[in-house]
Amino acid sequence: MNQKIILDWFDKNQRDLPWRKTNAWGVMVSEFMLQQTPVNRVLPKWIEWMERWPDPSSLASAKKSDVIAAWGRLGYPRRAIRLHEAAKVIATEYKNIVPREPQILRSLPGVGDYTAAAIGAFAYGDSTLVLDINIRRFFSRVYDGVESPSSSPSQYERRIREELIPVDGAKWAAATMEFGALICTSRSPLCEECPVKKSCAWREAGYPRAEVKSKTQGWHGTDRKCRGTIVQALRDNQKLTSSELKKLWDNEDQVEKALKTLTADGLIEATGRSFKLAD
Repeated sequence: MNQKIILDWFDKNQRDLPWRKTNAWGVMVSEFMLQQTPVNRVLPKWIEWMERWPDPSSLASAKKSDVIAAWGRLGYPRRAIRLHEAAKVIATEYKNIVPREPQILRSLPGVGDYTAAAIGAFAYGDSTLVLDINIRRFFSRVYDGVESPSSSPSQYERRIREELIPVDGAKWAAATMEFGALICTSRSPLCEECPVKKSCAWREAGYPRAEVKSKTQGWHGTDRKCRGTIVQALRDNQKLTSSELKKLWDNEDQVEKALKTLTADGLIEATGRSFKLAD
């Protein structure tokens, strides 16, 4: 596959996303928000956050309850807490500047291999190996002839994908991510519009389908849904008793379990007989 084809496609088709025209802090905030959350939901929330907390020190000085409340319905509010904790470290230990070194980034709360690589590429223009699900799916199809990649990248996958990085590695990371998000999509890939279809191993193999996986539990009725309902109720109310919270859900045992895990995760706290977002 000619990598220049993908880079040229990106030049003509990339979306106008605000975190592509920001600083390292804006990139970091976007990466935390975009974890398992679609772009259209992140966009307004990212803009709101950057206006309210334009640098690490401003977020670091915020109350935890305000941070959780501002996270809204992005899901997984623990990400908000980790971002808050990371902001405190950056503000105090790194002069309010998001570090560039991968090993330092990985030491920050909530920052793993992927997020560190993404910050390196998108904030600092480094040729790091960025492997989000869109990139991995695109690579698995065009190079391996497989519809979907494994659940997590192996050391072998990392090694062979690193060999693909051209001179402009940061642009390559952005281009392949965008291509996987817009063309080589999970459910309905636009194969006829694909500029590299003639060199796609998956197409050559006849588009073999991956083995059908068993469906995961639906959102309604799950512990995650129960936790989300409680957190949202406490965003809308200064505090609520356990009895009031149990009226929001049809399984009292599930509410009790959710209250314990939310407290353990530092998202909420008990005040007498009531609960509120953690300060």
